[in-house]
Amino acid sequence: MRFVIQRVTKAQVTVEQQVIGKIGEGFLVLIGVGQEDTKEIADKMVKKLLGLRIFEDENGKSNLSLADVQGELLLISQFTLYADCRKGNRPSFVKAGAPDMAEELYEYVVEQCRQQVPEVQTGSFGADMKVELLNDGPFTILLDSDEILK
Repeated sequence: MRFVIQRVTKAQVTVEQQVIGKIGEGFLVLIGVGQEDTKEIADKMVKKLLGLRIFEDENGKSNLSLADVQGELLLISQFTLYADCRKGNRPSFVKAGAPDMAEELYEYVVEQCRQQVPEVQTGSFGADMKVELLNDGPFTILLDSDEILK
């Protein structure tokens, strides 16, 4: 499982010219599900995501979590995080999870986050989405379950 986490001051997602998710300060998270992913892996990824202390405290140090700043989440499914660009110029996505399995795990991640974060917005799985954000910092982190779960 892969999360691209961007600390934002605002973000929104649009489908067919309709805003379907919008947040203020918080995290925009692009979520990629791989073939080998499970709910147990998702649980560990969510724990790491929600525990990240990347908001500035009164001394300007990255020391506060999402909960500390009462931040919001915008969660977007993104199978292209599993692009394999080693051969040729056209990426392969064979390592991405099958759509049914990936959607189930994406929805599981959303539900786990909703149990802990008051404001969680989402995109639409499999839709053509337009995502806008104002990255704060910029501050972007990649969490890869292959690396953090070792």
